[in-house]
Amino acid sequence: MKAIVYTSYGPPDVLQVKEVQTPTPKDNEVLVRVHAAAVTTTDCKLRGGDKFMRLVFGFRRPKRPILGTEFAGEVEATGKGVQRFREGDQVYAATGSRFGAHAEYICLPEDGALSKKPANVTYEEAAAICEGGMTALPFLRDKGKIQRGQDVLINGASGAVGAAAVQLATSFGANVTGVCGPTSMELVKSLGADTVIDYTREDFTQTGHTYDIIFDAVGKSSFSRCKGSLKQQGIYLATVPSLALYAQVLSTKTRSKKAKVAATGLRPANEKTKDLDYLRELAEAGTLIGRSDSEQGHVHGAAAELRQHEAGQLAAICGDYGEMFARAHVRRDAPWGPAPGQAGLDQRARSIGDARGIAQAGQA
Repeated sequence: MKAIVYTSYGPPDVLQVKEVQTPTPKDNEVLVRVHAAAVTTTDCKLRGGDKFMRLVFGFRRPKRPILGTEFAGEVEATGKGVQRFREGDQVYAATGSRFGAHAEYICLPEDGALSKKPANVTYEEAAAICEGGMTALPFLRDKGKIQRGQDVLINGASGAVGAAAVQLATSFGANVTGVCGPTSMELVKSLGADTVIDYTREDFTQTGHTYDIIFDAVGKSSFSRCKGSLKQQGIYLATVPSLALYAQVLSTKTRSKKAKVAATGLRPANEKTKDLDYLRELAEAGTLIGRSDSEQGHVHGAAAELRQHEAGQLAAICGDYGEMFARAHVRRDAPWGPAPGQAGLDQRARSIGDARGIAQAGQA
């Protein structure tokens, strides 16, 4: 099979499309043909040799030569002990620290973070839902303890994680403010945001509004900057870790306003599977849709070029096997198409209303 392999850290040029041995499923494993996979910030940081990640994944050279954690595809074969899946099942999954999704095929244990794909979405959209939803959900639900009626701000609301966060926060009954670029304002509103702020025209920390939760889905703010915009007992959540953020997490443990992070990729597989099942329910209810970062104002310049290079590499091996989803490499008309008209917004409102019941059931 073809796979994107890297044997040393560095710029995107270290990635090479190579022929490697197709894995054979063990008795408890399924072999999945990858139809769509996400190129994430984690992939880019690890490939680039992030010093913190190297402590875990290989200091001198990568221990995992194939990147990729979120993907969607079709079960090609199963081990003799597998009960939950059969050949032909359409699935989506998160490999976590195993990586390996940037290849034509991957083997995963039956009890891994693997679930049936939402029936009403494409493979590309399913990979996007997996990336965005599997990050946003544990942040908001587990770390933020989100509650109905709370005021929640999502910074980077039109990207993969931010868009999922807007939809999830809305389904939990929160009053949602989304921060995004000018071209994405209608889209973020259609996702369910009550208020949308154009970050090129207004600084959300200077508006005078305060929030129960501020969720930075793009790593463009800081706890110190956002502290004044948090209510008493407010929580600041950020997806991009740093030494400064970890210091703030420790220093605010006993204070009323807190900074928190979540190692979403390191959670037990059974917890991830439950979340995949939950996200599938939301998607099939028409409430949760996958969203790329390609139209998100915070992804630009060199960072976007690097991600697009890696996405192009992956597209080369996906070939006839399906569409490619990546944070900076998505067709302009996919998976969203043009900004929805009033009919689309009305349908969105109905779907969001239906989702509140699902969210409440999930909390029970």
